[in-house]
Order: sequence, then C-alpha cells, then structure tokens
Amino acid sequence: MSKVRLEAFSDGVLAVAITLLVLDLHLEPSREQSLLAQLLAAWPSFAAYVVSFLVIGVIWVNHHSILRLTTAVDRLLLFWNLILLMFVTAIPFTTSTLSGALVEGDSADIRVAAVLYGGACTGFAVAFTFLYGRITLGAVRAGAMQPPARRAALLRFGAGTLFYPLLTVVGVLYAPAMLVGFAALSVYYLFNQTGTVESA
Repeated sequence: MSKVRLEAFSDGVLAVAITLLVLDLHLEPSREQSLLAQLLAAWPSFAAYVVSFLVIGVIWVNHHSILRLTTAVDRLLLFWNLILLMFVTAIPFTTSTLSGALVEGDSADIRVAAVLYGGACTGFAVAFTFLYGRITLGAVRAGAMQPPARRAALLRFGAGTLFYPLLTVVGVLYAPAMLVGFAALSVYYLFNQTGTVESA
C-alpha cells in the first residue's frame, strides 16, 4: 500500500471521529430554561467536547508528522495504524458517556465513564507509540537515525503511555481533573515530540 492511500484513509477516519463529537452538544431555545442556564447546566458536555476535539486534532497533526517520515508501508505498520484508529473512533462515544455521567452526577457512573474515556486514550497512546516505533525502526535501518536518538524520541513521544493511565486513575477520583490533565497532555503534544527524526 502506498503512503498516500494510508494517509487518505486515516484522514477520513479522523475527520469523521472529530465531527461526531459535536453531535453530543444540545441546546433548546424553546424550553422554559434560558440558553445561558442550559449552557451552565451542560458545562460537562462542552468541556469534554473541547478536550476531545483538542485530543483528536493533535493526533491528526502528529499522525501527519510521523507518516511523512515513512519510506515504506508494511503490514505491521498498517495494523498498528488500524489499532490507533480503532481507539480514536471510540473517543466520541466515551466523550458522550463521560459528559452525560457528569451531568447526571451519579458517582458510580462517573467512575465507569472515566475509565472508559481514559482507557480509549491509553489505547491510542500505546498504538501511536508502537506505530512511531515501527517508523523510527525503519529510519534506523536506513541509516537516517541513530539508535540513541530513536530511544530518546520514543521516550518523548511515548509519554502518553504513562500519563494517560495515571490520569485515568485521577479521573476515577475526580473526573474534571482528568479532563484538565488530558488537555495539558495534548498541549505537550502540540509541540514536536518526534525529536531529530523529522529533520532527518
């Protein structure tokens, strides 16, 4: 498979996932409650939307960054990419579940929803790290990257595999703090964490 086809497929999936997030946002002007009151009451839906949009948007940016380093697309790389997309497409569902649980205020449901949301984020972080590892391995074999540089880049890029599960534990205790942590982690990934590979 060509890299162009892989990118086109991935772009399509990511575009659908990020678009589905907005379907969970609802306001009803005809209701007795004012729009402002509805906005305040539904703050978890809007907060979760912003965080999840940022998460998927940063994934899209970094996906392009690492794929442009790819010289060959093999079956293993395709499967890691599919696993990444599997978890990303679960984000709209877990976002809706978490925001709904926060609105209802049931503590047991909030804990379950936090685990679902954090689990999806942990899943894509692991898959993304393996995808990046596969790509950088090809760069090492081609002589475009040295093994020590690869290890350093993998540590930076793979930080989410540690912090997403830790923040999920935080979410079980207090879900809004988890959302803030995920937003902060997305800001970390806004900056290039691929190290020297991108310039190789």
